Amino acid sequence: MNSQTKTNSMTPYAPEVQRLHDLLTQQKSAYQRYPVPTAKERIERLARLKKVLVKYQDQLAEAINQDYGNRSITETKIGELLTCLEQIKYYSKHLTNWMKPSKRHVGIIHQPAKAWVQYQPMGVIGIMAPWNYPLVLSVGPLICALAAGNHAMLKISSSSTNFGYVLENALSEAFPQELVAVVTGGGVISDTFSHLAFDKMIFTGSSNVGKTVMAAASENLVPVILELGGKSPAIVHPSSDLKDVAQRIAFGKLWNAGQTCVAPDHIFLPKGKTAEFVEDYRKIVITMYPSLANNQDYTSIINDKQYNRIQGYLEDAQKQGAELIEVNPKNEDLSHVRKIAPTLLTGITPNMDIMKNEIFGPVLPILEYDQIDDVIDFINSRPRPLALYYFDFDNARADYVSQRTHSGHFGQNAVLTHVAQDDLPFGGVGASGMGKYHGPEGFFGLSHERSVMSIPKLFSIKFILPPFNKPFVKILEKTFLR
Repeated sequence: MNSQTKTNSMTPYAPEVQRLHDLLTQQKSAYQRYPVPTAKERIERLARLKKVLVKYQDQLAEAINQDYGNRSITETKIGELLTCLEQIKYYSKHLTNWMKPSKRHVGIIHQPAKAWVQYQPMGVIGIMAPWNYPLVLSVGPLICALAAGNHAMLKISSSSTNFGYVLENALSEAFPQELVAVVTGGGVISDTFSHLAFDKMIFTGSSNVGKTVMAAASENLVPVILELGGKSPAIVHPSSDLKDVAQRIAFGKLWNAGQTCVAPDHIFLPKGKTAEFVEDYRKIVITMYPSLANNQDYTSIINDKQYNRIQGYLEDAQKQGAELIEVNPKNEDLSHVRKIAPTLLTGITPNMDIMKNEIFGPVLPILEYDQIDDVIDFINSRPRPLALYYFDFDNARADYVSQRTHSGHFGQNAVLTHVAQDDLPFGGVGASGMGKYHGPEGFFGLSHERSVMSIPKLFSIKFILPPFNKPFVKILEKTFLR
């Protein structure tokens, strides 16, 4: 008995909860009526999605800006909208080939049978998107779902109210609700959504909430792709140009004010290089953001809860002896706009709160090291991160670090940009998540890989039926069981 059946037999649903169950029933019924859309139909669905994304791009970007208090419009269009449009182009180009059955080898004792794998849509996909990149982390999985021939229900974060309203309007213009539906709201809505009997679910968010979602999904044995983030470290080799490193790290750390699951969380510098790096970082930040308070390019922290959480980490670090280096060119008061100045921390110890939790803000702890193996041991002693960044143009040394660590992604001399790389899978490992999407993995991960075997009429199983004293069985034993 699934959770839906149990609830129906005990108490009636509240209207907002009933709507979710009705939507799922509607989508499952629609899928069953037409379970295998052609490649042409899937590409046409993606084209409809692209059309409304382009049409509503300004409204979507402005809605996200309103939800944040200030979210860079340009960052939204480049980091979210453009990524989605490129992903649509990529999937439209490749899905016809991916849909073809995959021929498989048939062993000699099964000849003259034929075997292959066919890629079926799974049915209805549930997508739970977070607030930090509400467009790309809702529409991105939707692209994968539609390319694989599925229907989808999107749950938008309660912190993205304005965005959810615009997205719902946009997608309702492109698709009937029985194909694509948008759900907004928090509390009981989020809880109910995670308990629905989808055919697969994609969740992006914190590890703690991810555990709750996975437990809820398990009640209906719903498989889940979890993208959970974590503390992604950056390692700098002594041969690196620190000015170049500072520029790349500043880009990755300050894009969306650090509210990015694959942002560099902390950095390991060679012994004695901190002062030089701090100065280089400070200069590049001032160039990027000559002011902060009214600078529309510098994003606010999403809400008071997240703002106070980061401030709490800074206060704890200071109490334990860390030095805070703020880069605030005009010494502005930022509290009224819910912004946190780009901040470096030195004198860091592992027992500080900032080293125990994902920062998710424009704050960068600095640690120094003597031997690279010490850094590798430190990273391996902690939960596996969503990304690990290594700065060094020597490929052999980079391979040494890569082979001895685990992370969802390994980036050499680059941060963040891998997420927008169409042909790479995206996802975590261990504590940073499970399962992948983007790239071919997005199509195959949301398809059912169904094995098929076809036996012709001339094939007979009478030779292996009991009693087993037939000559054929003796030949099998002498030929293959050795």
